[in-house]
Amino acid sequence: MNPSRRSFLKTGAIAATAAAIMPKSIFAAPAQIQRVGLQLYSVRDAMMIDPAATLKKLADMGYQHVEHANYVNRKFYGWTAKEFKKRLDDLGLQMPSGHTVMTSAHWDATTNDFTDVWKLTVEDAATMGQKFVISPWMDDKVRHDTDLLKSTMDQFNKSGELCQKYNMKFGYHNHDFEFTTMVGDIRLFDYIMQNTDPEKVSQQLDIGNMYGRENNAMGIIEKYPGRFISMHVKDEIKSADKNEGTGYESTILGKGVLPVKEVLKTAKKVGGTVYLIIEQESYQGLDPMDCVKIDLQTMKKWGY
Repeated sequence: MNPSRRSFLKTGAIAATAAAIMPKSIFAAPAQIQRVGLQLYSVRDAMMIDPAATLKKLADMGYQHVEHANYVNRKFYGWTAKEFKKRLDDLGLQMPSGHTVMTSAHWDATTNDFTDVWKLTVEDAATMGQKFVISPWMDDKVRHDTDLLKSTMDQFNKSGELCQKYNMKFGYHNHDFEFTTMVGDIRLFDYIMQNTDPEKVSQQLDIGNMYGRENNAMGIIEKYPGRFISMHVKDEIKSADKNEGTGYESTILGKGVLPVKEVLKTAKKVGGTVYLIIEQESYQGLDPMDCVKIDLQTMKKWGY
């Protein structure tokens, strides 16, 4: 993850997830519904310049679901929750999830409760009709402080309880550091999986972020069956940027080195995966809007 992405995440997003829409049987049976959406960070510049026109173009391409990456001062891309929902409704778009970083600052230890800021974040997600409220980042200080990490896992589970009141589910989205940071003798990713309640906390597996650190997404899905209701679908190529953390960057689906089709089959068979969210962050000189159009066409060719 590059610095601009990190700073963007720290200002951005909201999202939601539904325990109610996920029957317990999904953990034992293949997922029956696949919904393909787009993480709007893929077209971040266009969304900042003219979000209304950009959303219209995405709808015209055939997208029916989007995932936000911009929730600031209770507004999505400058619109209130009610305004943004109407904007999406008018275009035939739905937003089942979105990204907002939850930090320790969202928990008030004196009241043993969430701050109003986080409560309103969840409330606005519910207004949007979201199913998942996803936090896509973990501060470095949390990763390396065992006590703080444990309290963060408790906060994740409590956020899951808060989301359940709105028929949603809290979620966490991985990057690459979860596979290199160790907590005692286990990886941070495994620590998160083992210390979050699957009834309260879903995992959104980003198969692109992990590549270069952990290159076996299918093995991860099989190790934790039923835990990945949502997934970020990416392909990766060797990065020309020597500062790229993993050595890889995203590219048009089917043009890179990831076995994306095989991962999707495994996710559908044992991952409990229902929401497939396309995200492309690098474009190799192409227009991002052209890239996400091809990405959607590729997914349709693959049967999704």
